[in-house]
Amino acid sequence: MAPRFNFLLHAFLSLALATTSFSLSPKFYDNVCPQALPAIKKVVEAAVHREPRMGASLLRLHFHDCFVNGCEGSLLLDSSSAFETEKNGRGNFNYVRGFEVVDQIKAVVDRVCGRPMVSCADILAVVARDSVVVLGGPTWKVRLGRRDSTTASRALADSVLPSASMDLPALISNFKNQGLNKRDLVALSGGHTIGLSQCVIFRNMIYNATNIDPIFAKERRATCSRTGGNTNLAPFDPTPARFDTAYFKNLVKERGLLTSDQALFNDGSTDKLVETYNKNPNAFWVDFGKSMIKMGNIKPLTRNQVQIRNVN
Repeated sequence: MAPRFNFLLHAFLSLALATTSFSLSPKFYDNVCPQALPAIKKVVEAAVHREPRMGASLLRLHFHDCFVNGCEGSLLLDSSSAFETEKNGRGNFNYVRGFEVVDQIKAVVDRVCGRPMVSCADILAVVARDSVVVLGGPTWKVRLGRRDSTTASRALADSVLPSASMDLPALISNFKNQGLNKRDLVALSGGHTIGLSQCVIFRNMIYNATNIDPIFAKERRATCSRTGGNTNLAPFDPTPARFDTAYFKNLVKERGLLTSDQALFNDGSTDKLVETYNKNPNAFWVDFGKSMIKMGNIKPLTRNQVQIRNVN
C-alpha cells in the first residue's frame, strides 16, 4: 500500500500545483506544503540574528530580482554557455549578497516538502518579508506561486536597475517602467532604513553634492576618502539594524547617503511623501507592505512551461 500511497500523494501535489499555478496567492502552499513558510522563517531569523546586516541584503535580493524581467529568480542563476549571470551586472557585482542563505533555505524547504516544490522566486519574496519583520518592521501577505526562470540577462540588469546616482526624474521614470508610481518609489526606497552602503557608491554624494548637511558629509568622509577604501561601509541612517523611519528623518535633514536617496527630498514632487513617512511611521509601514506586494507582482512566471528549480 505504501508505494501506491506515495504515488497518489505525488499525483495530488502535482495536480494541486498545476491547478493553482495561474495566479499568485498567499495560500499557495497551505495544502501542498504547510511546513514551507515556517521553515523559511526559521532560517531567516537565525541568519539575521547572526548578522543583522543580512536582513537588508536579503531584502535587496528580491528587489534586484524583480526589476530585471520580473520576479522569477533569474538573479540566482550562475553563468552558463547560454547567458552571463546577472550577478555580474553593474548594480549587482560585489554589492548583492546573501546567496548562501538562500541556498540553505532552498535545501531546507526541499527537505521538509519532500521534493522541490517552492520556487526560488517565491523564496526571495518570502525572505524579504521575513527579514523586515525580524528587524522590527511591518508584515504583509506575500503572494506565492511563482515559477523560476531558466535564463538570465546581465545586459538587462545593467540597463534597468536604478543607480545610486539617479536624480528624481530618472528614478520616477525607472520605477514607472516597472509599473510602480511615486508612492511606491518613496516607500520602497524606505527599505534603506536598514543596512549599509559601500564608500564607492556614496563617495560622489559626500564630496560633490551641494544638497547635503556639511557636518554629515564630514562624518562620512572620515571612513570614505576620495581614493581607496571603496568597500568601507556606512549606514543609511543611524539605526541600520532596526526597520524604522530614521531614513526619512535623515532626508529631511539633508543627510541622505546616496544621491538617489536625497533626490526624494530636494524641493521635488516626492517631498510631501517623505515628510508624511517621517512624521507617521504607520503610514510608511502600510505603504511599504502594499508596495512590496505590488513589486512582487512584476511579471511573475506562473505557467507550466517554466520550472521549480532543484537548486538555485
